[in-house]
Amino acid sequence: MSTDNWLIRTELLIGTEKIESLRQANVLVVGLGGVGSFAAEFLCRAGIGRMTIVDGDVVDVSNKNRQLPALNSTLGQPKAEVMAQRMLDINPELELRVVQAFQQPDFMEELVRGGFDYVLDCIDSFQPKINLLVQCLDAKVNLISSMGAGGRVDPSKVKIDDVFRSYNCPFAQQTRKFLRQRGIKKGFPVVFSSELVMPNSLQLTAGSAYKKSYYGTISYLPALFGIHMASYVIRKLSGLL
Repeated sequence: MSTDNWLIRTELLIGTEKIESLRQANVLVVGLGGVGSFAAEFLCRAGIGRMTIVDGDVVDVSNKNRQLPALNSTLGQPKAEVMAQRMLDINPELELRVVQAFQQPDFMEELVRGGFDYVLDCIDSFQPKINLLVQCLDAKVNLISSMGAGGRVDPSKVKIDDVFRSYNCPFAQQTRKFLRQRGIKKGFPVVFSSELVMPNSLQLTAGSAYKKSYYGTISYLPALFGIHMASYVIRKLSGLL
């Protein structure tokens, strides 16, 4: 079966010129959990030509409720490798760089200077997220960031707006506080939920991998965050937004 015209329906919708813009784009996705895995796949399915995906974690049984690479058959496997196989199975012509590493501060600086048209921050731990955001802002790289998807159930409350206009999100509040301390007043787009967090869904951790706590999550909310992120970048790169 021929795969030459697999984007025929996308081309019918947005036209050949915009398809070519997406094919020429170079995009970085950092974090391949419940948000990032869906963002990466939908960028791939839109025909983005060059991508770098970054994640240092392996698939855990607790990921199965919300993460695209999480199956019984992939338990213990690196998320980045699982997603790479899946994305190349969608588009074998995709120029894909796979980075299986946790997001250390010195690594972030090198990473974002890779000539990317857009960076998608899908990290769910605060310190690595801040490191990535600061490097993107310093390098003047286009970005969109995911705020907290946990502790919520209402998909109608998910929005895209500037980080300084987000509300009802503790993760975004913490991010804004840090940015102001750094003297950063110009914002950037984020995906967030205006739904109040369910406080009883919070779980404290031992603090490994920069993560001190997490909220319970439902299957569709992180995916919806990822879809919003992908849609924003696709529309920006193709001139639809």
